[in-house]
Amino acid sequence: MTEVVAALIWKGDRFLACQRPAHKARGLLWEFVGGKVEPGETREEALQRECREELGIEIAVGDIFMEVDHVYPDLAVHLTLFNSTIAEGTPQKLEHADIRWLRVAEMDDYAFCPADADILARLRQTYGA
Repeated sequence: MTEVVAALIWKGDRFLACQRPAHKARGLLWEFVGGKVEPGETREEALQRECREELGIEIAVGDIFMEVDHVYPDLAVHLTLFNSTIAEGTPQKLEHADIRWLRVAEMDDYAFCPADADILARLRQTYGA
């Protein structure tokens, strides 16, 4: 099981969604910014590093919104999604094909990674859609 972290970042009534690069596994699907936890890192440190690398921002990591386990054909992940806020910077497309601020009601217009299905359902329940 691979430890993966992601950030649920809000701006008003919209959250940040990132589109995976076409050449990567699950290419062009949408996801929350984040990535794998490296040896010696805490989950929070990994998430801060990933946000710097992928979006060029510094974040403040908050509490856990949700944890899910998902098995892909090539990878089994334990995903921890943290409520987070941007402490410094403006998100840039450093690694993703696209980034967008989405309303919960707009989520279904975007094809998200399968591991995010339960998270999207909880967002619908919590924030309505």
